[in-house]
Amino acid sequence: MEAFLTSTLTVALAEIGDKTQLLSLVLVARYRQKWPIIIGIIAATLINHFVSAWFGQWSVSWLPADYAGIVIAISFIVIGLWVLVPDKLADEETRCSCYGALCATFVLFFLAEIGDKTQIATVVLGAQYASVVWVTLGTTLGMLIANVPVVLLGGKLMRRVPLDTMRYVAAAVFVLLGLATLWWNL
Repeated sequence: MEAFLTSTLTVALAEIGDKTQLLSLVLVARYRQKWPIIIGIIAATLINHFVSAWFGQWSVSWLPADYAGIVIAISFIVIGLWVLVPDKLADEETRCSCYGALCATFVLFFLAEIGDKTQIATVVLGAQYASVVWVTLGTTLGMLIANVPVVLLGGKLMRRVPLDTMRYVAAAVFVLLGLATLWWNL
């Protein structure tokens, strides 16, 4: 349960102001079909994060046990600092408009997550916890907590959420997780 809750919280916070939230706004403005967009987000995130969590668990298996915890701790701290850098939505990420809302959302979200801080966080969480399934479900729920309100409420919500404040809170959570992990492993 710790893997699930930690994964949910860290990804939900890391997603505030992320490019996938901007992508959610673009998709809902373009297609105006909320449920296909939400289903596309779920499918893309489940697949992307499952592979990421599995890779994290696999990669920690070949690291010496003495170093694995330290690498994970440093990774959390680096992600925390990375969260402080605001994301921008690249134009090429919105070029799937010839497809339906579901297909476009799936493709764009999957691609947007490659190398994104939440994907890296999922790799780190997969390395920290022994459960790929719970990490994947937690990170997917975190993604949904951050993006579904954007899809459902659109611009109204984004005008009221203090993105800079949430970015600082997310950064602090990642850094604190890193420091706690480092403390535990030293």
